[in-house]
Amino acid sequence: MTTRILAALLAALLLAAAPAVSAKEYLVTGAKPNKLVVIDAAARQVTKIHEIPGGGIAPGTIVPSPDGKVAYVVTNHLNSVSGIDLQTGEQVFRADFSTPDHRVKAMFAMDVSPDGKELFVFQSPVRILPGEYKVEDTRIAVFRTADGVGAKPVRTMKAPRRIAVLAFSRDGGTLWALGWDLYAMDPKTGAVRQTHKVLNWTRKNYNPPDILDVWPQFEQAAVFSTPYFTSRKDLPPTDPSAARTGMLTLDLASGKVAMKDFEDTSAVIFSSVVNPQKKGEVFSVYTQLSKIDATAGKLVKRIDLPHTYYAINISGDGKEVYVGGTTCDVGVYSTDTLEKLGGIQIEGCPDQGVASLRTVRW
Repeated sequence: MTTRILAALLAALLLAAAPAVSAKEYLVTGAKPNKLVVIDAAARQVTKIHEIPGGGIAPGTIVPSPDGKVAYVVTNHLNSVSGIDLQTGEQVFRADFSTPDHRVKAMFAMDVSPDGKELFVFQSPVRILPGEYKVEDTRIAVFRTADGVGAKPVRTMKAPRRIAVLAFSRDGGTLWALGWDLYAMDPKTGAVRQTHKVLNWTRKNYNPPDILDVWPQFEQAAVFSTPYFTSRKDLPPTDPSAARTGMLTLDLASGKVAMKDFEDTSAVIFSSVVNPQKKGEVFSVYTQLSKIDATAGKLVKRIDLPHTYYAINISGDGKEVYVGGTTCDVGVYSTDTLEKLGGIQIEGCPDQGVASLRTVRW
Protein backbone atom coordinates (compact mmCIF):
# COMPACT_ATOMS: atom_id res chain seq x y z
CA MET A 1 0.00 0.00 0.00
CA THR A 2 2.83 2.36 0.89
CA THR A 3 4.46 1.72 -2.50
CA ARG A 4 1.21 2.50 -4.30
CA ILE A 5 0.75 5.74 -2.38
CA LEU A 6 4.32 6.82 -3.12
CA ALA A 7 3.87 5.99 -6.81
CA ALA A 8 0.66 7.98 -6.96
CA LEU A 9 2.28 10.95 -5.23
CA LEU A 10 5.24 10.80 -7.59
CA ALA A 11 2.92 10.69 -10.63
CA ALA A 12 0.98 13.69 -9.33
CA LEU A 13 4.19 15.66 -8.75
CA LEU A 14 5.45 14.86 -12.23
CA LEU A 15 2.13 15.93 -13.76
CA ALA A 16 2.20 19.21 -11.84
CA ALA A 17 5.78 19.88 -12.90
CA ALA A 18 5.16 19.12 -16.58
CA PRO A 19 5.12 22.19 -18.84
CA ALA A 20 1.71 23.42 -19.97
CA VAL A 21 0.72 22.47 -23.50
CA SER A 22 1.28 25.47 -25.74
CA ALA A 23 -1.82 27.10 -27.11
CA LYS A 24 -2.38 26.42 -30.78
CA GLU A 25 -2.09 29.25 -33.28
CA TYR A 26 -4.89 30.14 -35.69
CA LEU A 27 -5.35 32.68 -38.45
CA VAL A 28 -8.56 34.70 -38.71
CA THR A 29 -9.68 36.40 -41.91
CA GLY A 30 -12.90 37.58 -43.52
CA ALA A 31 -14.56 36.61 -46.79
CA LYS A 32 -17.33 38.13 -48.86
CA PRO A 33 -20.14 38.65 -48.29
CA ASN A 34 -20.38 37.96 -44.54
CA LYS A 35 -17.97 35.20 -43.52
CA LEU A 36 -15.43 34.99 -40.72
CA VAL A 37 -12.87 32.28 -41.44
CA VAL A 38 -10.69 30.48 -38.87
CA ILE A 39 -7.61 28.67 -40.20
CA ASP A 40 -5.36 26.14 -38.46
CA ALA A 41 -2.02 27.54 -39.54
CA ALA A 42 0.02 24.41 -38.79
CA ALA A 43 -2.45 21.98 -40.38
CA ARG A 44 -2.90 24.27 -43.42
CA GLN A 45 -6.67 23.97 -43.34
CA VAL A 46 -9.81 25.96 -42.64
CA THR A 47 -11.36 24.77 -39.39
CA LYS A 48 -14.41 27.04 -39.06
CA ILE A 49 -16.44 29.40 -41.23
CA HIS A 50 -18.91 31.58 -39.32
CA GLU A 51 -21.60 33.83 -40.75
CA ILE A 52 -21.68 37.43 -39.55
CA PRO A 53 -25.34 38.40 -38.99
CA GLY A 54 -27.08 41.52 -40.16
CA GLY A 55 -25.77 42.43 -43.59
CA GLY A 56 -22.41 42.22 -45.20
CA ILE A 57 -20.82 42.80 -48.61
CA ALA A 58 -17.29 42.64 -47.21
CA PRO A 59 -15.84 42.21 -43.70
CA GLY A 60 -13.15 44.80 -43.08
CA THR A 61 -10.97 45.39 -40.05
CA ILE A 62 -10.77 42.41 -37.69
CA VAL A 63 -9.64 42.84 -34.08
CA PRO A 64 -9.28 39.77 -31.82
CA SER A 65 -10.00 40.02 -28.10
CA PRO A 66 -6.89 39.67 -25.90
CA ASP A 67 -7.84 36.08 -25.00
CA GLY A 68 -8.34 35.20 -28.68
CA LYS A 69 -11.91 34.00 -28.15
CA VAL A 70 -13.82 36.79 -29.92
CA ALA A 71 -13.19 38.61 -33.19
CA TYR A 72 -14.64 42.11 -33.63
CA VAL A 73 -15.32 42.82 -37.30
CA VAL A 74 -16.27 46.01 -39.17
CA THR A 75 -19.21 44.90 -41.31
CA ASN A 76 -22.57 45.94 -42.82
CA HIS A 77 -21.17 48.46 -45.31
CA LEU A 78 -18.98 49.99 -42.55
CA ASN A 79 -22.12 50.73 -40.50
CA SER A 80 -21.59 48.16 -37.75
CA VAL A 81 -19.18 46.13 -35.66
CA SER A 82 -20.00 42.52 -34.90
CA GLY A 83 -18.26 40.44 -32.23
CA ILE A 84 -18.18 36.73 -33.12
CA ASP A 85 -17.23 33.91 -30.75
CA LEU A 86 -14.54 32.14 -32.79
CA GLN A 87 -15.34 28.70 -31.37
CA THR A 88 -19.14 28.70 -31.59
CA GLY A 89 -19.89 31.35 -34.23
CA GLU A 90 -22.34 33.09 -31.88
CA GLN A 91 -22.64 36.86 -32.19
CA VAL A 92 -21.76 38.05 -28.68
CA PHE A 93 -21.40 41.77 -29.48
CA ARG A 94 -23.07 44.13 -31.91
CA ALA A 95 -22.95 47.88 -32.36
CA ASP A 96 -24.94 49.52 -35.18
CA PHE A 97 -23.95 53.14 -35.70
CA SER A 98 -26.42 54.81 -38.07
CA THR A 99 -29.97 56.12 -37.60
CA PRO A 100 -32.43 57.40 -40.25
CA ASP A 101 -31.09 60.95 -39.94
CA HIS A 102 -27.49 60.19 -38.99
CA ARG A 103 -25.15 58.14 -41.19
CA VAL A 104 -22.07 56.92 -39.33
CA LYS A 105 -19.30 54.86 -40.91
CA ALA A 106 -16.46 53.00 -39.21
CA MET A 107 -13.53 53.93 -41.40
CA PHE A 108 -11.28 50.91 -40.74
CA ALA A 109 -9.47 52.04 -37.57
CA MET A 110 -10.41 49.96 -34.53
CA ASP A 111 -8.76 48.28 -31.53
CA VAL A 112 -9.68 46.70 -28.21
CA SER A 113 -8.12 47.67 -24.88
CA PRO A 114 -5.52 45.20 -23.53
CA ASP A 115 -7.88 44.20 -20.70
CA GLY A 116 -10.56 43.36 -23.29
CA LYS A 117 -13.18 45.59 -21.65
CA GLU A 118 -13.48 48.42 -24.20
CA LEU A 119 -13.64 48.59 -27.99
CA PHE A 120 -12.47 51.78 -29.72
CA VAL A 121 -13.85 52.56 -33.18
CA PHE A 122 -12.94 55.52 -35.38
CA GLN A 123 -16.12 56.96 -36.91
CA SER A 124 -16.99 59.44 -39.63
CA PRO A 125 -20.52 60.85 -39.03
CA VAL A 126 -22.78 62.76 -41.44
CA ARG A 127 -26.07 64.41 -40.44
CA ILE A 128 -28.79 63.89 -43.08
CA LEU A 129 -30.82 67.10 -43.33
CA PRO A 130 -33.83 67.77 -45.62
CA GLY A 131 -31.75 69.52 -48.27
CA GLU A 132 -28.14 68.67 -47.49
CA TYR A 133 -25.63 66.38 -45.83
CA LYS A 134 -23.78 68.00 -42.94
CA VAL A 135 -20.34 66.52 -42.37
CA GLU A 136 -19.57 66.34 -38.65
CA ASP A 137 -16.32 66.02 -36.75
CA THR A 138 -14.67 62.64 -36.83
CA ARG A 139 -14.51 60.83 -33.51
CA ILE A 140 -13.60 57.67 -31.66
CA ALA A 141 -16.59 55.86 -30.14
CA VAL A 142 -15.89 53.67 -27.10
CA PHE A 143 -18.04 50.62 -26.36
CA ARG A 144 -18.07 48.22 -23.42
CA THR A 145 -17.54 44.74 -24.83
CA ALA A 146 -19.67 43.33 -22.00
CA ASP A 147 -22.69 45.24 -23.32
CA GLY A 148 -23.15 42.57 -25.96
CA VAL A 149 -25.63 42.82 -28.83
CA GLY A 150 -27.15 46.30 -29.08
CA ALA A 151 -24.16 48.05 -27.50
CA LYS A 152 -24.10 51.84 -27.50
CA PRO A 153 -21.08 54.11 -26.98
CA VAL A 154 -20.26 54.84 -23.36
CA ARG A 155 -18.30 57.89 -24.50
CA THR A 156 -17.00 59.53 -27.67
CA MET A 157 -13.77 61.45 -28.18
CA LYS A 158 -12.82 63.95 -30.85
CA ALA A 159 -10.18 62.59 -33.19
CA PRO A 160 -8.18 63.96 -36.13
CA ARG A 161 -9.60 63.21 -39.58
CA ARG A 162 -8.25 60.43 -41.83
CA ILE A 163 -7.34 57.97 -39.05
CA ALA A 164 -6.68 54.58 -40.69
CA VAL A 165 -5.24 52.48 -37.85
CA LEU A 166 -5.75 52.41 -34.06
CA ALA A 167 -3.31 50.50 -31.86
CA PHE A 168 -3.10 50.27 -28.08
CA SER A 169 0.18 50.40 -26.23
CA ARG A 170 0.91 47.15 -24.43
CA ASP A 171 0.18 48.70 -21.03
CA GLY A 172 -3.12 50.20 -22.20
CA GLY A 173 -2.09 53.71 -21.26
CA THR A 174 -1.86 55.10 -24.80
CA LEU A 175 -4.06 54.77 -27.86
CA TRP A 176 -2.01 55.31 -31.01
CA ALA A 177 -3.80 56.71 -34.07
CA LEU A 178 -2.27 56.78 -37.53
CA GLY A 179 -3.50 59.48 -39.88
CA TRP A 180 -1.57 62.17 -41.69
CA ASP A 181 0.61 62.10 -38.59
CA LEU A 182 0.96 59.55 -35.78
CA TYR A 183 -0.85 60.60 -32.61
CA ALA A 184 -0.44 59.32 -29.05
CA MET A 185 -3.86 59.78 -27.43
CA ASP A 186 -5.22 59.47 -23.91
CA PRO A 187 -7.72 56.57 -24.15
CA LYS A 188 -9.89 58.10 -21.42
CA THR A 189 -10.25 61.63 -22.78
CA GLY A 190 -8.97 61.54 -26.36
CA ALA A 191 -6.43 64.27 -25.63
CA VAL A 192 -3.45 64.14 -28.00
CA ARG A 193 -0.40 63.84 -25.80
CA GLN A 194 2.20 63.62 -28.54
CA THR A 195 2.38 63.95 -32.32
CA HIS A 196 5.01 62.24 -34.44
CA LYS A 197 5.12 64.07 -37.75
CA VAL A 198 4.61 61.93 -40.84
CA LEU A 199 2.99 63.95 -43.65
CA ASN A 200 4.13 67.10 -41.85
CA TRP A 201 7.74 66.07 -41.40
CA THR A 202 10.48 68.61 -42.11
CA ARG A 203 13.09 66.21 -43.46
CA LYS A 204 15.69 68.04 -45.53
CA ASN A 205 15.49 67.51 -49.30
CA TYR A 206 12.38 65.32 -48.97
CA ASN A 207 8.76 65.94 -49.99
CA PRO A 208 5.91 64.98 -47.62
CA PRO A 209 5.48 61.20 -47.42
CA ASP A 210 2.30 59.24 -48.06
CA ILE A 211 0.90 56.08 -46.44
CA LEU A 212 -1.85 53.75 -47.66
CA ASP A 213 -2.40 51.16 -44.93
CA VAL A 214 -5.54 49.97 -43.12
CA TRP A 215 -4.23 46.58 -41.92
CA PRO A 216 -3.59 46.48 -38.12
CA GLN A 217 -1.52 43.27 -37.94
CA PHE A 218 0.88 43.89 -35.06
CA GLU A 219 -0.15 41.37 -32.39
CA GLN A 220 2.79 38.97 -32.69
CA ALA A 221 5.70 41.40 -32.28
CA ALA A 222 3.82 44.23 -30.51
CA VAL A 223 5.30 46.47 -33.19
CA PHE A 224 3.14 48.22 -35.78
CA SER A 225 4.78 48.80 -39.14
CA THR A 226 3.74 50.40 -42.40
CA PRO A 227 5.47 51.38 -45.65
CA TYR A 228 5.67 55.05 -46.56
CA PHE A 229 6.43 56.72 -49.88
CA THR A 230 8.23 59.96 -50.56
CA SER A 231 10.43 61.71 -53.11
CA ARG A 232 13.62 63.69 -52.98
CA LYS A 233 13.63 67.39 -53.77
CA ASP A 234 17.33 67.44 -54.65
CA LEU A 235 17.02 65.00 -57.57
CA PRO A 236 15.27 65.38 -60.93
CA PRO A 237 11.85 63.69 -60.94
CA THR A 238 13.03 61.59 -63.91
CA ASP A 239 15.78 60.04 -61.76
CA PRO A 240 14.60 56.57 -60.57
CA SER A 241 16.26 57.15 -57.21
CA ALA A 242 14.18 60.28 -56.59
CA ALA A 243 11.17 58.20 -55.50
CA ARG A 244 11.84 56.46 -52.19
CA THR A 245 10.06 53.86 -50.08
CA GLY A 246 10.64 53.52 -46.36
CA MET A 247 9.28 51.71 -43.31
CA LEU A 248 7.64 53.31 -40.30
CA THR A 249 7.74 51.24 -37.11
CA LEU A 250 6.03 51.91 -33.79
CA ASP A 251 7.03 49.79 -30.80
CA LEU A 252 3.83 49.38 -28.78
CA ALA A 253 5.78 48.51 -25.64
CA SER A 254 8.29 51.35 -25.58
CA GLY A 255 6.54 53.92 -27.78
CA LYS A 256 9.63 54.29 -29.98
CA VAL A 257 8.88 55.50 -33.50
CA ALA A 258 11.30 55.13 -36.42
CA MET A 259 11.11 56.01 -40.12
CA LYS A 260 13.83 54.87 -42.51
CA ASP A 261 14.06 54.53 -46.30
CA PHE A 262 15.05 51.11 -47.63
CA GLU A 263 14.79 51.28 -51.45
CA ASP A 264 13.90 53.26 -54.54
CA THR A 265 10.13 52.92 -54.90
CA SER A 266 9.41 49.61 -56.57
CA ALA A 267 7.02 46.91 -55.31
CA VAL A 268 5.86 47.64 -51.76
CA ILE A 269 2.48 49.37 -51.38
CA PHE A 270 0.21 48.22 -48.54
CA SER A 271 0.63 46.16 -45.39
CA SER A 272 3.63 44.81 -43.51
CA VAL A 273 4.44 42.78 -40.39
CA VAL A 274 7.39 42.61 -37.99
CA ASN A 275 9.12 39.35 -37.06
CA PRO A 276 8.52 38.85 -33.30
CA GLN A 277 11.87 37.04 -32.97
CA LYS A 278 13.90 39.56 -35.02
CA LYS A 279 12.24 42.91 -34.57
CA GLY A 280 14.40 44.66 -37.14
CA GLU A 281 13.07 42.27 -39.80
CA VAL A 282 9.90 43.34 -41.62
CA PHE A 283 7.89 41.61 -44.35
CA SER A 284 5.63 43.43 -46.80
CA VAL A 285 3.26 42.15 -49.45
CA TYR A 286 1.48 43.13 -52.65
CA THR A 287 2.28 41.40 -55.94
CA GLN A 288 5.59 40.39 -54.39
CA LEU A 289 6.70 39.31 -50.91
CA SER A 290 9.53 41.46 -49.59
CA LYS A 291 11.91 40.88 -46.70
CA ILE A 292 13.31 44.13 -45.32
CA ASP A 293 15.98 45.02 -42.79
CA ALA A 294 14.24 48.07 -41.32
CA THR A 295 17.11 48.80 -38.93
CA ALA A 296 19.74 48.99 -41.67
CA GLY A 297 17.29 50.41 -44.21
CA LYS A 298 17.74 47.85 -46.99
CA LEU A 299 15.83 45.28 -48.96
CA VAL A 300 17.04 41.75 -48.12
CA LYS A 301 15.08 39.59 -50.56
CA ARG A 302 12.01 39.65 -52.77
CA ILE A 303 9.98 37.00 -54.62
CA ASP A 304 7.08 37.12 -57.05
CA LEU A 305 3.69 35.91 -55.85
CA PRO A 306 0.99 34.12 -57.89
CA HIS A 307 -1.35 37.11 -57.53
CA THR A 308 -1.94 40.24 -55.47
CA TYR A 309 -2.28 39.92 -51.68
CA TYR A 310 -3.30 42.79 -49.42
CA ALA A 311 -2.79 41.41 -45.91
CA ILE A 312 0.12 39.76 -44.13
CA ASN A 313 0.90 38.19 -40.77
CA ILE A 314 3.50 35.97 -39.14
CA SER A 315 3.81 33.01 -36.78
CA GLY A 316 4.72 33.54 -33.15
CA ASP A 317 8.00 31.67 -33.56
CA GLY A 318 8.92 33.93 -36.49
CA LYS A 319 9.43 31.03 -38.90
CA GLU A 320 6.42 31.42 -41.20
CA VAL A 321 4.88 34.44 -42.88
CA TYR A 322 1.27 34.34 -44.10
CA VAL A 323 -0.13 36.35 -47.02
CA GLY A 324 -3.88 36.80 -47.49
CA GLY A 325 -6.62 39.19 -48.47
CA THR A 326 -7.79 39.91 -52.03
CA THR A 327 -8.84 36.46 -53.31
CA CYS A 328 -9.64 33.13 -51.60
CA ASP A 329 -6.32 31.69 -50.48
CA VAL A 330 -3.70 32.23 -47.79
CA GLY A 331 -0.09 31.51 -48.75
CA VAL A 332 2.54 30.26 -46.29
CA TYR A 333 6.21 31.19 -46.79
CA SER A 334 9.48 30.68 -44.95
CA THR A 335 10.73 33.84 -43.27
CA ASP A 336 14.28 32.59 -43.76
CA THR A 337 14.31 31.81 -47.48
CA LEU A 338 10.90 33.08 -48.67
CA GLU A 339 10.31 29.57 -50.04
CA LYS A 340 6.64 28.67 -50.33
CA LEU A 341 5.74 26.14 -47.63
CA GLY A 342 2.04 25.67 -48.37
CA GLY A 343 -1.32 27.29 -48.88
CA ILE A 344 -4.91 27.23 -47.69
CA GLN A 345 -7.97 27.58 -49.92
CA ILE A 346 -11.28 28.90 -48.57
CA GLU A 347 -14.17 26.73 -49.71
CA GLY A 348 -16.19 28.22 -52.55
CA CYS A 349 -13.37 30.67 -53.32
CA PRO A 350 -14.91 33.86 -51.84
CA ASP A 351 -12.86 37.05 -51.96
CA GLN A 352 -11.24 38.15 -48.72
CA GLY A 353 -11.10 41.70 -50.03
CA VAL A 354 -9.49 44.13 -47.58
CA ALA A 355 -10.17 41.99 -44.50
CA SER A 356 -7.44 41.91 -41.87
CA LEU A 357 -5.43 38.72 -41.39
CA ARG A 358 -5.03 38.23 -37.63
CA THR A 359 -3.54 35.56 -35.35
CA VAL A 360 -5.07 34.12 -32.17
CA ARG A 361 -4.13 31.34 -29.77
CA TRP A 362 -6.38 28.88 -27.92
